[in-house]
Amino acid sequence: MEIEADGGSGPRGGHARLEQLCLRLTDAPGSLVLGERGLRLIESITSALRAGRALEELDDAFDELEEELLAAGHSAGLGSYRTTPTPLTPGFQRLPVAGRAHSALHVLACPRGRCERVEAPDDDGPHPVCRIFDQPLRTVPLR
Repeated sequence: MEIEADGGSGPRGGHARLEQLCLRLTDAPGSLVLGERGLRLIESITSALRAGRALEELDDAFDELEEELLAAGHSAGLGSYRTTPTPLTPGFQRLPVAGRAHSALHVLACPRGRCERVEAPDDDGPHPVCRIFDQPLRTVPLR
């Protein structure tokens, strides 16, 4: 299975640390415990990305945020192995086409194609939103 991605860096055109930041910001309120400096870094990163800055220009800010997360007790930092509880086994996500009685014909992905976040569509729930760009995830047909 492949999805089209435009822009970004890393595997499949996405930025792994941006994906993890987006997922952490989507978690339940209060699950991302950070000090004032960490919250300022998140605001700085999201503002810069919304203004169109390249991900490569933000590597130092991502490094600093990683340090803040580790210092605050988030043992994975911006890694894919999560310390926050999820309905699935931490570190693993459901395949976008696995699920209910029929196969999905599309997935929901980063609205700007900047990270690798992919979710299965859920007709019963609210449409997921990217907290980095403050936009709904975009529909991407599977090919």
